[in-house]
Amino acid sequence: MTRPQATATQMIDDARVRVTRFDFAPGAETGWHEHGMDYVITTLTDCTMVLEEPGGTTRTVDVAAGTSYRREKGVNHNVVNGGDAAMSFVEVELK
Repeated sequence: MTRPQATATQMIDDARVRVTRFDFAPGAETGWHEHGMDYVITTLTDCTMVLEEPGGTTRTVDVAAGTSYRREKGVNHNVVNGGDAAMSFVEVELK
């Protein structure tokens, strides 16, 4: 099954951080990627994230609008909008 791609809009990319806004239509995905830097996510909308992980593991995480969380570099996954509405978040990568 082919999914639509999320839209990534780079907002800042300087010596200290890279800030990217991600917008997903229902069913859209980021595509598989590995994070090369520690990062912080802040949701702009309520997000139902389906996280596809190595080894075939899939889990669904509901994250309320305005929530932030952080992860360390090395995370490898595909993020899919598992909800019925558009979802958006801002990712800040720490260089």
